[in-house]
Amino acid sequence: MDKVVLITGASSGIGRSAAYLFASKGYRLILTGRRQDRLMGIAEELETQYQTIVQILCLDIRSADEVRQRFAEIDLNRFPTIDVLINNAGLAAGFGPIDEGKLDDWDLMIDTNVKGLLYVTKEISLRMKNQGFGHIINIGSTAGKEVYPNGNVYCATKHAVDALNQSMRIDLLPYGIKVTAIHPGACETEFALVRFKGDTEKAKAVYDGFTPLYPDDIAQTILYVAELPPNVCINDLTMTCLSQANANHMLRKKS
Repeated sequence: MDKVVLITGASSGIGRSAAYLFASKGYRLILTGRRQDRLMGIAEELETQYQTIVQILCLDIRSADEVRQRFAEIDLNRFPTIDVLINNAGLAAGFGPIDEGKLDDWDLMIDTNVKGLLYVTKEISLRMKNQGFGHIINIGSTAGKEVYPNGNVYCATKHAVDALNQSMRIDLLPYGIKVTAIHPGACETEFALVRFKGDTEKAKAVYDGFTPLYPDDIAQTILYVAELPPNVCINDLTMTCLSQANANHMLRKKS
């Protein structure tokens, strides 16, 4: 297989799991993220374990110039097309009522989850349009389907991802480009640790009393939608662990 997948936020969590799974299926990979040492380690492992081809692009998707410049460095001899884009990079910063929100946290979430996704999509959708095919998979959240207390701006950014996904599907329809949103519920990654700015106790408490989704669960779902027949496109998919019904309803076992 000579298909190519580009994954943002590939240094950890869902992005990292997707990288390993797609590599195991014979895909060539373009991996982006901010932590070059992690990306290099992942690339070395994938090339050794799966004999695949990997290019890493260390960048911050919040910078449109950086995205444009680094994507121009994609080796067209090794990656003549991009079959799948996984818009995975995203985060939550802070947790509290709107009147206590920190502007820096808001800017970080909006710049990463919305604007960063747009910068990446603009560059790659142009390539897909020119090649006449492709699949954009946007990683959203159950927070993009239903808001929850103290989630305000994070929920807003994920609602934006949901809306953008629907718009992309319409805008790119004439060019043979599939667009899919996958909205996971609680998934145990670095997400909570980042949200609570390194407070391990608060982060751990998020997953107490139930078995959450894990990155490999999401990666399996991404691969499933990416490998459906050419005439099939899943537009929107929401997934949760068994104990979670939606963003506000979670069944936790009492300790």
